Amino acid sequence: MRIDVRIASVAFLLSGAALTAQTKPASPSTPDRSASYYHYGLAHIYEDLATSQGRSDYATQAIEEYKLALAADPNSAKLQDGLAELYFKLGRSREAVQVAQEQVKKDPEDADAHALLGQIYFRSLGEMQNGTQSDMVKLATQEYETLVRLKPNEAENHLLLGRLYELQHDSVKAEMQFKRARQLEPDSQDSLLDMARLYSEQGDLNRVVTTLSAIPETDRGARVEYALGATYDQLKDYKHAAEAYQRAIDNDGDNPETRRALGNALLSDGQLDKAEQVFSDLVKADAQDAQSTIRLAEVQRRQGHYQQALDTLKQAEKLMPDSDELVYNEALTYDALGMYSDAERVLNAVLAKAPKGGAETNVSDAEKNNRAIFLDRLGIVYREENKTDQAVQTYAKIIALGGEFATRGYQGQIDAYRDAHMIDKATEVAAAAAKAFPKDRNVQQAYGAQLADSGKAEEGIALVKAQLNGKTEDRDTYVSLAQMYIRLRRWQDAASMLDKAEAMTSKDQDKLFIYFLRGNLADRQKHYDDAEKQFRKVLKIDPNNASAMNYLGYMFADHDMKLQEAVSLLKKAVELDPQNGSFLDSLGWAYFKLGQYKEAEEYLQKAVNRSPDEAAIHDHLGEVYEKTGRLKQAVAQWERSLAEYARTPQGDVEPDDVARIHHRLDATRVRLAKVRGGRSTP
Repeated sequence: MRIDVRIASVAFLLSGAALTAQTKPASPSTPDRSASYYHYGLAHIYEDLATSQGRSDYATQAIEEYKLALAADPNSAKLQDGLAELYFKLGRSREAVQVAQEQVKKDPEDADAHALLGQIYFRSLGEMQNGTQSDMVKLATQEYETLVRLKPNEAENHLLLGRLYELQHDSVKAEMQFKRARQLEPDSQDSLLDMARLYSEQGDLNRVVTTLSAIPETDRGARVEYALGATYDQLKDYKHAAEAYQRAIDNDGDNPETRRALGNALLSDGQLDKAEQVFSDLVKADAQDAQSTIRLAEVQRRQGHYQQALDTLKQAEKLMPDSDELVYNEALTYDALGMYSDAERVLNAVLAKAPKGGAETNVSDAEKNNRAIFLDRLGIVYREENKTDQAVQTYAKIIALGGEFATRGYQGQIDAYRDAHMIDKATEVAAAAAKAFPKDRNVQQAYGAQLADSGKAEEGIALVKAQLNGKTEDRDTYVSLAQMYIRLRRWQDAASMLDKAEAMTSKDQDKLFIYFLRGNLADRQKHYDDAEKQFRKVLKIDPNNASAMNYLGYMFADHDMKLQEAVSLLKKAVELDPQNGSFLDSLGWAYFKLGQYKEAEEYLQKAVNRSPDEAAIHDHLGEVYEKTGRLKQAVAQWERSLAEYARTPQGDVEPDDVARIHHRLDATRVRLAKVRGGRSTP
C-alpha cells in the first residue's frame, strides 16, 4: 500500500508541533518566528491538499494554522495577507475583507493588502444591485488609486483603475490610466482595447479605428481584429469589417461567432456569394445552428433564389419553430415572389398569437416593438397590393400600442395614403397625429410637410419653424425645412437650411443625409457636377448606401452620362434592396439608355408590379414599348403616367417631364392612327 507522502508529512509535522508547543511556549510580546514559520508551512500544506482534493476539512486546518502562525508573530504582514488571500480563495469574501482591512489599519502602505481588497471589490461588482454597486465601485477605486501610488510601474493596476473610472463615466481619468498602462507594457494589447472601448462609448468610432489600427497588422491578435471589425460594422464600412473578421479567423482558427460576424458583414456589403459560402460552412459544421440557417436563407433570397430560400427556411423551422425572425424572413421571401397572400398569411399567423405577458396591458415594450415590426411589414404588403384601406387599418393597430409606437403608426398611415396619392387623407392623419402629440417635434414637422404638400406652404413652414428652440434638436428641424424648401423649389432657402444643419453636425455619419439632400438640391437645379460630388461624399462615408447609389445612377442614366457606371451602381443598389420599385425602375431605365431593351423591359415590369402608382415608371415602360414598336402599349403606359402625375403632390413633379410625356403621347397617337389607317386601305 502506497502512503500519501503529503499526509505523512502532515502527521510528522503535527507531532513536531505538539513537541514545539510543549517545549517552547510563545510570548505575546516577543514574536516566535520559528513557531510562526512552522505553522505557516503547515498552512501551505493543508491549503495545497484542500485545493487538490477539494476537502473542506483541510481548508479549515489551513485557516487554523494561519491563525496559529499569526499568534506566534502577530505583526507579520505576510501572514495577515496570506490568511486574507486564503479566505478569498475559499470564497469567504467577508472574512477576507475583514482580515485585509485589519492589516491596512496596521500598515496603510501594505500593497498586497490593498491589492486583495481591490480585487475583492472589483470582482464583487457583478453581484451587486445598482445602489450597492456604486458604493463598491468607489471602494475598489480607492484601493487601486492607492495601488498605483504604491506600485506605479505595474500596468495591470492602471488598467483596472481606468476601467473603474470608466464605470464612473470619468473618461478623462480613464484614458490617462489606459495610456499609462500602454507606456509600461507597449507590447500588451489590453490597454489599446480598453482605450478603444472608451472611445466607442463616447461615440468616436473613427478614433477607435485609429487606435486599433496603430498596432501593425502582423502583431494584432484575434481580439483586436474582432473589435476592429465590430467598429467598422458600426461605421457601416462592411468591406473593411469583413476583412478584419477574416484576419481574426486566420489568427484564432474556427470561431463560429467570428464566422457569423464575417458572414453578416459580407451580406451587408453585398458580397452575396462569399456570404453564402460562410453560412453554408457554418451549417455544415453544425446542423443545429438555426441562426446561420436563417442567414443562409436571407442570402439566397437576396440572390434571387427564392424557392431555395424557402426550402432553407423550412429546415430552420425544424430547429426554431417559434422563431419570429424566421417567419419575418419567410414573409419577405413570399413578398419577393409576389405571393402576397402567403406573405399576409404568415404575418397574420404571428400577429394572432396571444402576447407572452397575457393581456395586452401586460405586454412589455420589447414585445410591443416586435409586434409593431410585423404590423409594419403587413402594412407594406397591403400597400404593394394597393389595398390602402387594409394598410391603414393595420397601422391603426400600431397606433393602439401607444407611446412612440403610435407615432410610427400614424406615419405608416400617412405613407399609405401618399402611396395612393390621397394627399388630403394623408394630411388629415397628420393633423390627428399633431393633435395627439402636440409636443412631439417629429410629428409636428410631419404635419407641417403635409400642409406644404397640400398647398398650404406658408402655414406648414411656420409650424415647422415653431419647433426651433436654440438647442441641438434644431439640426433635425433645419433638415426638415430644407426638404420642404426643395419640394417648393425655393433653392436658396433650402441651401441656407442645409448650411445651418451642417454647422451643427460633427460626425460623418450624421452628415450623410445632409450631403444627400445637397445632391438632390443640385440635381433639381440641373447642377449635375455638383450633385455628383455630393453623392460621392455619401458613398465615401457609407459605400453601401443604396439610396445614394440609386440617385447617382439614375441621374447618370437620365442625362446619358457614364452609362456603364450607372448600371454598376444600380445593380448593386438592387442587390442591396431587390424589392425596391424605385431601384428596379432606375436599373431598367439605365438599360434602356444603353439600348438593352429586353433587360430594360424586365426590370421596368418588375418595378410596375412593385410600385403601380409611380408615374415615372409607367413613363419609362412606355418608352420601351414605343422603342420596340408596341405603340398601343406605349400609349396606355403614358396615359397611366399622366393620370398618376395628376394625383401626385406638385413637389414631386417636374413640369418638364409632364410636358415631354404629353408631346410623346400626341406624337405616338398620330403614328398609331397612321398605322391603323394604312392597314384599313385596300
